[in-house]
Parts: sequence; C-alpha cells; structure tokens
Amino acid sequence: MKLIVAVVQDQDSNRLMKAMVEHNFRVTKLASTGGFLKSGNTTFLIGTEEYRVNKALQVIKDNCQSRDQLITPVSPMGGNADSYIPYPVEIEVGGATVFVLPVDEFHQF
Repeated sequence: MKLIVAVVQDQDSNRLMKAMVEHNFRVTKLASTGGFLKSGNTTFLIGTEEYRVNKALQVIKDNCQSRDQLITPVSPMGGNADSYIPYPVEIEVGGATVFVLPVDEFHQF
C-alpha cells in the first residue's frame, strides 16, 4: 500500500479530482497555501495499492499543467521603498509536487 501526497495549484484541483474519481481512486482533498507565492494550493491524499501508483501518477501528470504567470514582487522589508519599483516578473507555476510514501498499515472504519 502507498500514500500519494500531491500538491497542485487550485486551478487544476477540480479537474484532477474529477479524473481521480473517474479512475476509481479514493481521494481526500485539503486546502493548503504555498510558501513562495502565498497562493492557494490543494493537497490530495491518495491511498492506493502499489500496482496502481503509476496509473495515479499518470492521471496527476495529465491534469496538472505548468503555466507562466506574471507576478509583482513585494517591496523589500527594511529597505528604502522610495527607490523600489516593482517590475512584473514571469515565473512558472502549476504542475504538481508529488510524494509517494510507503504505508505500513491501512484501516478503514
């Protein structure tokens, strides 16, 4: 048994949830917040048999695309804000960060 923890951008979460259910995966969806952009993420907890891990990873990969986004950096703390001009910066967001963990025991009540 494996536990898959997938952190995805909110824009991809509904599409991923629908695809996981269509492929008969049991999924728990948690709201989370990213540390870098301070934006909303969704964390999925997926318990599955070891032989279905590759299928789950493929479903995640097919439904979580990375995309470019413009952000405006926050002014530096403690610095001189008068001379700081925040220019938008293009960064890549989205996709998924996935952890696959072994599960010693699984109980369902």
